[in-house]
Amino acid sequence: MNMLVATDLTKTFIGGDGGVLTVLDGVSLTVERGEMVAIVGASGAGKSTLLHLLGALDRPTHGRVSIDGDSLDGLGEEALATLRNRKVGFVFQFHHLLREFSALENVMIPMQIAGRDRDHARNRAEDLLGRVGLGARMSHRPAEMSGGEQQRTAVARALALEPAIVLADEPSGNLDHANSERLHNLLAEVVRDLEISMVIATHNRSLASRANRVLLIEDAHLTDTVVGEAVR
Repeated sequence: MNMLVATDLTKTFIGGDGGVLTVLDGVSLTVERGEMVAIVGASGAGKSTLLHLLGALDRPTHGRVSIDGDSLDGLGEEALATLRNRKVGFVFQFHHLLREFSALENVMIPMQIAGRDRDHARNRAEDLLGRVGLGARMSHRPAEMSGGEQQRTAVARALALEPAIVLADEPSGNLDHANSERLHNLLAEVVRDLEISMVIATHNRSLASRANRVLLIEDAHLTDTVVGEAVR
């Protein structure tokens, strides 16, 4: 089953000189349930822009996106935000945890915002933190946790509302090698065990190697042929 379908996405910006800058040109992508897709390419090639379009954080200049059968086309800002919060989980390079709250509370927050019962939110947050190896660290605030622990908390938070798809933008870009490898293994396990669909923008060869497919953004286009130098 296709959890995400993007068709003919084009994104242009007006440069400082008034010229048109085309970041993405006719990009199409389909992601199936339980599939991990890695997007690679040089810095500035458009990886983050593509994720923003796929996750309804930005609108394409042309083209369409649908998530779990729901089209984003024509939705107003409120409806777009509702769909995004319900069906998309995000993991960024920097964890963006709320520092005044514990790991448990950070994972509970999306569920409470969505109106879930507090006991349900707490039980699910505990289960997710246990899954990511933080069962003994639930009461700790971000400042009391390592970078790897903070990022694993962010993964748990991204899964809180059982999203149709998780989008991860350089998720290990701020971690050392050991913590990066642990996070990469976790992401692969999540995709396999929970049958989550995931799209990851990354420069990391190790993380890209865990994906079912590796796609290259180059010259505003997306291709499925990746040579060794594509991840750089």
